[in-house]
Amino acid sequence: MNRVQKRFEEEGVGKLKERFKYSTVMQVPRLKKIVLNCGVGEGVQNGKALDYATYALERISGQKPVITRAKKSIATFKLRTGMPIGTKVTLRGQRMYDFLDRLIAVALPRVRDFRGTPKKGFDGRGNYTLGIKEQIVFPEVNLDKLDKIRGMDVTFVTSAQSDEEGRALMEELGMPFRKQ
Repeated sequence: MNRVQKRFEEEGVGKLKERFKYSTVMQVPRLKKIVLNCGVGEGVQNGKALDYATYALERISGQKPVITRAKKSIATFKLRTGMPIGTKVTLRGQRMYDFLDRLIAVALPRVRDFRGTPKKGFDGRGNYTLGIKEQIVFPEVNLDKLDKIRGMDVTFVTSAQSDEEGRALMEELGMPFRKQ
């Protein structure tokens, strides 16, 4: 059990139970999974671009990414159904908490002009999505092995029922939200 998970279990669960007046600990929202997604639009013309994105996600997450494919054909983008257009990784369990710890303690402080993560990334059901403009904020990624700097999306899927519960959960997990 890493420090984020331990602190949440010891302190955060009690605070959330008290704040939202849950009758049991089992009603307290939890983090279910974290999905890392990297869209590679130029993968249509350049097949190697997908390999670079796969390398970066594999180094960041510690597991092999899945290649995502186009669902529809779009003629203006020269895109056909089934063409590879991105990669994604789903983290659960211990790897999920290890990634969250590295994101909060190492990667986010390395972002240029970082003032906190935006609060507007909630979807109405308690899930939170965060966009990272540069994958190189993670120290595991070797800049020399990339063709160019890409961004990625990090989605936190929770068991929360509302944005308010989801925001409180992410704050208890240590997400540094922007002060407004």
